[in-house]
Amino acid sequence: MRLGPATPTTAGTVLMREWQGTTHEVRVLDNGVLYKRTRYRSLSEVARLITGVRWSGPLFFGLRKREQEAGD
Repeated sequence: MRLGPATPTTAGTVLMREWQGTTHEVRVLDNGVLYKRTRYRSLSEVARLITGVRWSGPLFFGLRKREQEAGD
């Protein structure tokens, strides 16, 4: 499977994701994101912090979906 295009976001957008019973809130900034009063360079950095493993940040926060490739 491959990833489809990401849904664009603008500064001020708030993204929420529940993970293992906890709701996580991220605010999109002009240059990066804000999570728990700390600025991060990317959603992927925050997703990795939350889960402990590498994730596509846009996929983790629901901005990107997986697409089936031809033949799958």
